[in-house]
Amino acid sequence: MGEDVSEQLEYVPASFRVIRHVRPKLACACCDAIVQAPAPSRPVERGIAGPGLLAHVLVAKYADHLPLYRQSVIYAREGVELDRSLLANWVGACHTLLRPLVDAVRRHVFTAAKLHADDTPIPVLAPGNGSTRTARLWTYVRNDRDSASDMPPAVWFAYSPDRKGIHPQTHLAKFKGVLQADAYAGFNAIFETNQVVEAACWAHARRKFHDLHAVRPSAITTEALERIGALYAIEAEVRGKPPDQRCLVRQTKTRPLLNDLARWLRAKLETLSRKSDTAGAVVYALKLWPALTRYCDDGRIEIDNSAAERALRGIALGRRNYLFAGADSGGERAASIYSLIGTAKLNGIDPEAWLRHVLAHIADHPVNHVDDFLPWNCAEQLAAAK
Repeated sequence: MGEDVSEQLEYVPASFRVIRHVRPKLACACCDAIVQAPAPSRPVERGIAGPGLLAHVLVAKYADHLPLYRQSVIYAREGVELDRSLLANWVGACHTLLRPLVDAVRRHVFTAAKLHADDTPIPVLAPGNGSTRTARLWTYVRNDRDSASDMPPAVWFAYSPDRKGIHPQTHLAKFKGVLQADAYAGFNAIFETNQVVEAACWAHARRKFHDLHAVRPSAITTEALERIGALYAIEAEVRGKPPDQRCLVRQTKTRPLLNDLARWLRAKLETLSRKSDTAGAVVYALKLWPALTRYCDDGRIEIDNSAAERALRGIALGRRNYLFAGADSGGERAASIYSLIGTAKLNGIDPEAWLRHVLAHIADHPVNHVDDFLPWNCAEQLAAAK
């Protein structure tokens, strides 16, 4: 008569386990000595947290945007009392343990020939006055997959207590190549060294016109958006192709559009009041014109800095939940863990599974071989463990 099969999706709540290691003591009757197997290493010295729990806490906070006090409440509902201060100590211990791996990510990022850079504000508690001050998280992204590169992508974050130009200048002191970023003045000193070539962002230039168009549409903003949209349509055709092919298409199709756009912008500027917002948008594009058009001559460069903005998206979401960092040390911890989680995501690897693997083994691993734990170097081990 056959059979009917129906399926129902069910949720099985997460569970905690206490893993007990029993190490018998043995006495040797011949040599009158007592021997015992060494205790297994722990990610947190003398701590009760296993690598799986630590990885879950880190990912819940920095990827799922659950502050530690909310995690504490969730764990309490499952019958496990974990105070927020204890969770904070675990996060700090993980930051210390994982620092060599974060440095490995940084080295990989800065060996690229092209980087995307950006920054975002992060509130930090100011001791003594009960208010917050504005610090920054800087991001540097290596991602050349759109130009058919097989090098693994990665992202490195850095924390600074303010937005002074000395911070990105320090981060990029040894970098040589193309830097794609917005028009932040702090990068100017980097470009003046002639070691770094500036590539600007068409998304920023477009946003100037889009914001005006959303409030008060005009013939100029409408045409500007249409012209910039045509540039992006060409980029959709060459995405994922090798640099030489991208450069050839851009020289053939994009360069004439850019030349025509430059003439049109200069002509429209003559008809506008220099104090108007529309004139400001036009001046912004013309001022950056050499950097905005540099991608036509180099197939490695992207049309915009979206790679860096995507990297900062998770921070913007988390900022709404945890409200502020408790101190500069909290900002530094956030930068480190964001670097690891962001790099795992860029490589299509589950960050919690990867951190669980790393935390289970890194304490006993030679520090000069820490590159073994980079996501792309242990992807096969993670796949086999599923």
